[in-house]
Amino acid sequence: MRILKKIFDQNNQWAQDMTRSDPDFFHKLSGQQNPQYLWIGCADSRVPANQITGMLPGQVFVHRNIANIVSHTDLNCLSVIQYGVEVLKIKHIIVCGHYGCGGIKAAWEDKENGLIDNWLRNIQDVQRFHQPELDCLQSENEKLDRLCELNVIEQVVNVCRTTIVRGAWQLNRELAIHGWIYNVKDGLLKDLDICITNQGDIPDTLLPRMSCS
Repeated sequence: MRILKKIFDQNNQWAQDMTRSDPDFFHKLSGQQNPQYLWIGCADSRVPANQITGMLPGQVFVHRNIANIVSHTDLNCLSVIQYGVEVLKIKHIIVCGHYGCGGIKAAWEDKENGLIDNWLRNIQDVQRFHQPELDCLQSENEKLDRLCELNVIEQVVNVCRTTIVRGAWQLNRELAIHGWIYNVKDGLLKDLDICITNQGDIPDTLLPRMSCS
């Protein structure tokens, strides 16, 4: 029980396969970290950034948490953004949520879950902002899927409002913030048609807070 032999065996096989396909792969990888992308995604085990984007180790810098939240009180997330932008000089920050997110569902149900309830308040704020639009949808599944999308949209805005990103834009750095969502049912990414590239494009929110006509 102390050693998870299966995982070490799989690691050994993976390392051999990588070396077989590219004998210099690990030598080059150990020399530097030079990704162009920072991925801010959900901690859900079904949404691994490298695999679903078809990228190799070293090609994407990753931060993951419950429901892909970007909170201005989360020093962990902010530190990752700062390192990515200021040290790695990444050019794209991708906020990626996913349909069927457990964090979104827990926030929607508003039951007592313990410590995580403090974190889920971020999602409940998004829900409150967009409740009129959500009320227009018929089924709970539709509402949850839309809340997953709206959460990504609001987190994109939060990324854009960080002093780190605003500072980069003030220095005329090339930096784009994107919002995507992943469907665990078919393995496909969807672009939510959100791409902010300068401070002047940051709105209060990226979508109107609609009400039913």
